[in-house]
Amino acid sequence: MAATMVETPPPQLITTIEWSMMDKSKFFPLYTLSSFTVRCALYPLTLVKTQIQIQRKKEAYSGITDAISKIYRNEGVSGLYRGFWISSFQIISGIFYISTYEGVRHELGKHDVSPRLKSFIGGGCASIVGQTIIVPFDVLSQHLMVLGLVKGRAGGGKNAVINPLGLDLDKRMSKAALAREVFVRVYRTHGAKGYYRGYCASLAAYVPNSALWWALYTAYQDELIKLAPSYVSHLLIQCIAGTLGGFTTTILTNPLDIVRARLQVEGVGTMKQVFKQLWVEEGLTGLYAKGLSARLVQSACFSFSIILGYESIKRVAISEEFRPMVRW
Repeated sequence: MAATMVETPPPQLITTIEWSMMDKSKFFPLYTLSSFTVRCALYPLTLVKTQIQIQRKKEAYSGITDAISKIYRNEGVSGLYRGFWISSFQIISGIFYISTYEGVRHELGKHDVSPRLKSFIGGGCASIVGQTIIVPFDVLSQHLMVLGLVKGRAGGGKNAVINPLGLDLDKRMSKAALAREVFVRVYRTHGAKGYYRGYCASLAAYVPNSALWWALYTAYQDELIKLAPSYVSHLLIQCIAGTLGGFTTTILTNPLDIVRARLQVEGVGTMKQVFKQLWVEEGLTGLYAKGLSARLVQSACFSFSIILGYESIKRVAISEEFRPMVRW
């Protein structure tokens, strides 16, 4: 009787690497390094987006290319990195953010919850935690970001709208001294609550953005995996899914981000009042399109880069037992 050969079925591929599958001692250091690298490379886009959102109509810049060229011509590379070191504290909030996201998904995974709903709830909870930590640094960094806009305008230093802290820009100060001066003046002007100026607007802008982005990322990934041939890189599919998710959420939430930026920098009014003011100044088109191109470019670059780093690190940090089930 001839021997019968029995083929061992290939292992079931894992499309989403879960929190419990990873070695955290590898994940956290690599994620921190990746996050810092991405933020460092793409910070100029964040700065340009903020300056365009703060300006009235197109008084300083006509668009993202015009803004970058003018800032570089007037201030050099350092002008594109105003407030970077304060903003880089976002790395700390980023660790809490991703831990919350993965932790919430892990807990929801114990119940009968769909992957997309897990991502939506996890993304929303992560944003609440992240914004609570980062808003004070965000407030300070955005004041420093718009100083380039202030210096670029005749009489800008005396304009209480775009220079609400009344900083003397003719006085020569180091970056550390300028950051310290902004910190002190925010406290003198608004008290301790000044560091959380625009906190509610940040939650209103970023919590839906984060929840939608993670849910859409999961949804786009699932659909693209079904459509793509088996030889296409799974990591590439995830990067494309992240970019599409970023485009979608940016278009939906852009007005909220403009309101948040103005509240944090100008420090006056409520969300309703700022919305009304924007409506009067810019109209419906301006309300939705102001800074949109800069934000779309920023979002696409951030989404692609973050997912590339995040999913690559998850593959590196995955436990040995699951490694054969993961496809690059």
